[in-house]
Amino acid sequence: MDDKETLRVGAAVRRQRRSLGLTLAAVASRSGLSVPFLSQIENERARPSARSLDRVADALETTPARLRAAADSARAVDVVRGGQEEEGVRRVVRGRHQLSALEFTGELDLGREFQHRNDEVMYVAEGAAEVEAEGQAYRLERGDTLFLSGGVRHRWRATVPGTRLLFVAVAEHIDATFDPRR
Repeated sequence: MDDKETLRVGAAVRRQRRSLGLTLAAVASRSGLSVPFLSQIENERARPSARSLDRVADALETTPARLRAAADSARAVDVVRGGQEEEGVRRVVRGRHQLSALEFTGELDLGREFQHRNDEVMYVAEGAAEVEAEGQAYRLERGDTLFLSGGVRHRWRATVPGTRLLFVAVAEHIDATFDPRR
């Protein structure tokens, strides 16, 4: 395992631990490794041996291969070219990642209310839009940004021809809720 892969494995270890709702102390107890060492692995300050990675994987109810695969997905580099949209919607980030991003172009009015699990940001790249969130109406113009925390009900519509809206959100499969015990 090279140094760059070790860094990615640390992030994968943290994600898996958090997805199981475990503390570092619980993983330490399960693996026989120390809390400081596990913290160093997660924070990319220590390089686990193959044996240590086996013990961590067992404690996290997974395998070293799965941790490496999760780490591999974290190192993706992907270019999404402009003009690759379908019916006014273009994925700006492809695949299953921690972020989701979509660009909407044109005079869209989806006519429905949305409520997402995680935080999102709406940015007006061109044109203008009206957004209703939590009973308040907002008029956004070019360069404006609207932040919506997870769980906020909202609806939007473009109000000017050629409007381009960029939505960036923490992906739905990620549990980004804050838990002070972690």
